Amino acid sequence: MNLLLQLLPEQATEYAKQVDALYLFILAVSAIFTVLFIGLLVGFTLRYRRRSNDEKPQPPHEHYTLEILGGGFLLALLMVMFFWGAKIYFKAQRPPPDAMEVLVTGKQWMWKLQHPSGKKEINTLHVPIGKAVRLSMTSEDVIHSFFIPAFRVKNDVLPGRYTQVWFKPEKEGTYHLFCAEYCGNEHSRMIGYVRVLSQEAYDRWTANLGDVNESPVQAGTRLFAELGCIACHRPDAGALGPHLENVFGHEVGLSDGTTVVADENYLRESILNPQAKLVAGFAPIMPTFQGTVNEEQLGQLIAYIKSLSTP
Repeated sequence: MNLLLQLLPEQATEYAKQVDALYLFILAVSAIFTVLFIGLLVGFTLRYRRRSNDEKPQPPHEHYTLEILGGGFLLALLMVMFFWGAKIYFKAQRPPPDAMEVLVTGKQWMWKLQHPSGKKEINTLHVPIGKAVRLSMTSEDVIHSFFIPAFRVKNDVLPGRYTQVWFKPEKEGTYHLFCAEYCGNEHSRMIGYVRVLSQEAYDRWTANLGDVNESPVQAGTRLFAELGCIACHRPDAGALGPHLENVFGHEVGLSDGTTVVADENYLRESILNPQAKLVAGFAPIMPTFQGTVNEEQLGQLIAYIKSLSTP
């Protein structure tokens, strides 16, 4: 067991322990059945070999009880693996509502990150120990993949949409961050580190802003006004666009009679291609902001709209 554990990366989250437990269980089951099948193969070869050319083999006969019991046992074993894996998978897809959100933008060949405080980093992510962290990720160019082996989290970072991973670090230290998707000639340089700090150290690091940065919500509020969005998205009855309060995370009725949940990808599409899913009751007059705002500004606008919704 110790030898197997040495072959695995360090475990820095409870999720990593759960993933490793399932992996080692599947590995142990595979090893047991490999030895069993090889043993049966050798044993049957010796036991039932033809001892002379005149020997006549016995006709085969069915053993339905053995087949049913054996098949049922194997099915039960596979179902254990399936439901165990499904439980871990669904946990990985559902960050806690109070998770700290960090905006991540992949770019050849670097990771750009922005904290809720507004502090920005490149290729290094500082996080507090014991705090759930949700990464909202997109790419400026090609497909990347955000991978922290010690946390056992990995997800593709795609141009044109948002993906996410979340984790809750339980050990202070510095851990490797990789791009796990070949993204060009200098893909091997797209590496970095995740530094897990105590809450006190993280607060000191956050407070030491150096150059003052707006938080994503503050920057989004400013952009919302500068781009003139506030002129149409008003709460009064004569507004030309839908009011955005409590829109995020809720269903939105569309002009074609269907509904859609207003998540990050819906908000992104509505900013860049507002006619794709037109809200019921409003004319198709909103201009596209494709080329007007970059990926970082898109994330800030979405952060502002999200801040208008109650959990």
